Amino acid sequence: MKRIDIVYGGQSYSVGGRELDDVLDEIMRGVTSGHHWMKVNDGEGMRRDAMLLITPGVQVAVIPIPGSADEPQDSSATSTT
Repeated sequence: MKRIDIVYGGQSYSVGGRELDDVLDEIMRGVTSGHHWMKVNDGEGMRRDAMLLITPGVQVAVIPIPGSADEPQDSSATSTT
């Protein structure tokens, strides 16, 4: 996996160096616990940390970006509300 893009509040962010299932689990833990601050990257190029508040009712889209053309894309990614 090259990276995982996240759309939150109409803005795009990314997460690198993590597995899709790990990111999805972190989001679900935030939803079920009531709130969670998730660290993501804002922008491209130089890393700039951003913190997203994950809560029930907040729409989050998770988009896995494969590292190469021969790497299969996992179709199990979902949007959490």
